[in-house]
Parts: sequence; C-alpha cells; structure tokens
Amino acid sequence: MPVLGIKTLDDVSVEGRRVLVRVDFNSPIDPSTGRILDDTRIRTHGEKTIKELVERGAKVVLMAHQGRRGEPDFVSLKQHALVLSKVLGKEVKFVDDIFGEKAVSAIKGLREGEVLLLENVRFWDGETKKAPAEEHAKSEMVRRLAPLIDVFVVDAFAAAHRMHVSMVGFAPAVSEVAVGRVMEAELKALERVRNNPEHPCVYILGGAKAEDSASVADAVLSQGIADYVLTGGLVANLFLYAKGVNLGRPNIEVLEKRGFTELVSEVKKLLEKHGKKVVLPVDLAVDVEGKREIVDIDSLPTDYLIKDIGDNTVKEYASIIERAKTIVMNGPMGVFEEAAFASGTRAVFDAIVQSGAFSLIGGGHTIAAARKLGYIDKVSFVSTGGGALMRYLSKGTLPVVEVLKKYGGVGT
Repeated sequence: MPVLGIKTLDDVSVEGRRVLVRVDFNSPIDPSTGRILDDTRIRTHGEKTIKELVERGAKVVLMAHQGRRGEPDFVSLKQHALVLSKVLGKEVKFVDDIFGEKAVSAIKGLREGEVLLLENVRFWDGETKKAPAEEHAKSEMVRRLAPLIDVFVVDAFAAAHRMHVSMVGFAPAVSEVAVGRVMEAELKALERVRNNPEHPCVYILGGAKAEDSASVADAVLSQGIADYVLTGGLVANLFLYAKGVNLGRPNIEVLEKRGFTELVSEVKKLLEKHGKKVVLPVDLAVDVEGKREIVDIDSLPTDYLIKDIGDNTVKEYASIIERAKTIVMNGPMGVFEEAAFASGTRAVFDAIVQSGAFSLIGGGHTIAAARKLGYIDKVSFVSTGGGALMRYLSKGTLPVVEVLKKYGGVGT
C-alpha cells in the first residue's frame, strides 16, 4: 500500500528486473582499524528490504555512502558487502567502481536473486552537489546507470534531507520509483506523530541540538501538533538562559562555545509565544566533584556544571508524559554516559514506557541512551534519522520525499 501517496514495494513488480536501491549503510568506523563498529543500519536494510527483493527474484543493485571526504570514516564499502552477506546468508557481490565499466558490466551480469553493492558513492565528487532532481538526472552517473535500471527504490531515510545525486537523480530517469521498507516504516511512523497525532501529544527535546530543537518546538506548537514540549540537556539550559535565568559562568561558557547564545532572542520569542506549553526544568543536577547534587532554579547561579534534570523536574515531566497518547523524544535529559547523571533520562524513558502511548525516539544520542539504559526494545519506534528526523518534525516533509511524491506517486 502507498505511504503519503508514494508507491512502496507492494506497488511495483520486481521479478527478473534490475532494482537500484539507495540504502543508508553509513556506519561508525574504528579510526585505528577502519573496521565497522556497529552494523545496525546494514542489518536493518538487509532484513527489511533487500531480503524481500532477493526472495521476489529481483536483480538488486545497492548504492550507499560512507562518511565524508577527509574524515576517518570515509572508507570503501567492501567490508559492508561482507557484513550484508552474513545478514542475507548469501554472497553479496562488490565492485570497487560506481558507474564505470566495471560497475556497468557487473550490473549487466546480475541474475535473479543476486545482490551487487557498488563502491562508496561519495568517492565521486559530483555526488554531494545540491541541485534539483531534474538537473541531477543529467549527471554522468545517472546517464550511465539509469538505462540499466528498471526500478529505483529509495530506502535511506537518514539521508532524505539531502538533495544529492544518488538520492534523487534517478527518480526522473527511471520508469518506476518507490520507497523501500525502511523508508516506508519511517514515513508511516512520522505520519502518526507529526501529521496526524493522537492527543495529548508530547514532544521531549534534549541533548545538544538547540537550534533544531527550537525550530521543532515552534513548528509543532504553532500548528497544534504538540500539546507540550518538555526540555532537557543543553536545550533546557539555553531555554532557561533565554528566559533570564543565570546558570552560572561554567554553564554559560558551554553555551557560548557552541554558539548557542546567538539563539537567545529567537528562543525568547518562542517562550513568549507558547508560554506554559514549553516546560522547563524546575531543578537541575550539577556535578560537584563527581557527585550528583540537586539545585533549584531559584538557587542559581552555580559554579558547577549542570549535567541532568533534577528530581522535581522528573516528577513534573512524568505526570505530563503518563497522560500522553503520542510521544516524540529527541535528545537525552543529561549526561547519561555518567551513571550519576543518567537518572533523568532513565526516568523519562520509564515514564514513556509506562504511559502506553505510541512513542518515537530518534537521534544518535537518544538511541545510544535507550540502548545503554535498556529501553531500546520498549519504545514503539526507533527512527534512523538524525538531521532528517529533525527537519521532518519541523517542516512536515523532506526534500527527497517531495521528489518521490512527484515521480513515485500513485498514478505516475
């Protein structure tokens, strides 16, 4: 069935056809060995999309990126093919080429049920150019590969905020376009929490992405999507500072170093506009020589670093969360990596689970916290997106999604 009016794998015939799938295999890499540290993304695409295509007799061509040029994780996808082989229980072919003669020959030689992974698409400098899909369709890569492809499938939600060649260039150039199972699941979950939430709807924004969080908070409150936005982490510190709370020199310096103090006027307007719908901590946990001590907001400033929300804040947040029907969480409440300052994040996760609401969590640190604290399998949906998730939450769509609606829409 279509999702957001876009075709899914249910709507296309793949048997005996060459299917190009843009996946997200971008994985954390050990800088000392160059080896993959976490194969979650590879495993997810393998089990949810690629395995189905293999079983349906498609000739599967995979395209993915890994890292950014100049960074330690900018490596070949050869080892990714080996990992995927283990996931699928069959050999995944790999070619150290993207659209040259070796790649073309390998694609032409594919048989039904076989899988081919092309080299890191960012090894080609033209990949990251930002342009409309129609312009990207004229690129050398698309002109070389599109004539060999019958179906183009986008499954890389985490990269769907980027108008890169491999994400959108094939859409105007291939006869059939659809989303894969990973992308389909993401869009369905986001439809439920962003476009059509059951109320009360609570957004929990923490961590360090203050600018993104301010945009999300304003969007979901202005449009009546969220009933409350709860804050934690550096997001809460910035919001308190914008309200006029003196956090103490060490904490203000953290905001200054990250450039967050430039957002003060924007956040101040946000707080004035939405009032009590933006819920700020009433107390905080500070690090006093490695020990957790609670400080009321009225007792600030402090000479110690703020590392978590306080106990009374936890109680207030839990009372709001337990009544919710829809919950979105992006960002931990504090420095969960340190045992003494993980209790705020743990308590919020616990309240989410106890609420019985449909819950979506996303963002690297949120997922890491959920996994470390034992909640990763207890929430309703774990989004693979970081920047893509925050942009969808603030805008209600993504650039790549709009391209897919145009070229992969039902009836196209």
